[in-house]
Amino acid sequence: MTGQPPIVAFLYDFDKTLCTTDMQNYAFIPSLGMTPGEFWAEANSFGRRNRMDAILAYMYIMLQEAQRKSLPFTREDLVEKGRGIELFPGVEGWFDRINAFGRRQGVQVEHYVISSGLREIIEGSSISSAFKEIYASEFYYDETGRPVWPKLAVNFTAKTQFVYRINKGVLDVSDDKTLNASMPDDSKRIPFVNMIYMGDGLSDVPCMKMMRAYGGQAIAVYQSANRAGVEELLARGRVDFIFPADYREGSALDETVKNIIRKMSIADRLWEENLYQLRHIGGDVLPDQVGLF
Repeated sequence: MTGQPPIVAFLYDFDKTLCTTDMQNYAFIPSLGMTPGEFWAEANSFGRRNRMDAILAYMYIMLQEAQRKSLPFTREDLVEKGRGIELFPGVEGWFDRINAFGRRQGVQVEHYVISSGLREIIEGSSISSAFKEIYASEFYYDETGRPVWPKLAVNFTAKTQFVYRINKGVLDVSDDKTLNASMPDDSKRIPFVNMIYMGDGLSDVPCMKMMRAYGGQAIAVYQSANRAGVEELLARGRVDFIFPADYREGSALDETVKNIIRKMSIADRLWEENLYQLRHIGGDVLPDQVGLF
């Protein structure tokens, strides 16, 4: 037996998964004197005209509109705007409650964000300290605090690289060498089968497909406005479960997630017991030779 509790990782999209709308809509876009509809129409139109990645396009329009209207645009200002994020019911207590439940099941729970939104705004939210790592789009700031370049742009397909980073335990985005190096499955920090991805729609499909392909779990949450789209994901086999975005204790989402953690904990204990017996009966056996899981 290893003596170390297995790790169960929750990977979250952020917009419309943990909070009710796009994070820029709460405070940043109103500060420009624009409606969300006006801002996103301009950003999307700019991106299409210039055949530009949609994430880079919205980041550019953020800079341009703030500059055009002589508004402050610093990292601290964006973090402050994150304080107005409206979370779904139960989200604020979710992390401590799920962590405690995991401990009772003999597993260590970790939480990660993989978002096309802005890291700076997420850091201003009341739940930012709950995450082991936040992977999101981000600006690079010069010595005066002025944003001068995209530091990271997380589009929908790029999200999958961060799943691999979490799997291998290579969390530093500048460390591509270690990420791409060959690594035996038994030395990877968090197996895919111990991952749960939670999102809200088509932008999450690449990560959801990874989860289902490699033995993890994919969950989609919905509000009334996007229920039909989420039901379509379930009908097409792109997610395992769908639930209303209600994170309160006793909700359908809460109960199912706890059952998933129970299953992962039991599977890990059985795997360890099988490996232990094989080693004591027939000598050393490599984990990939164990046939139970």
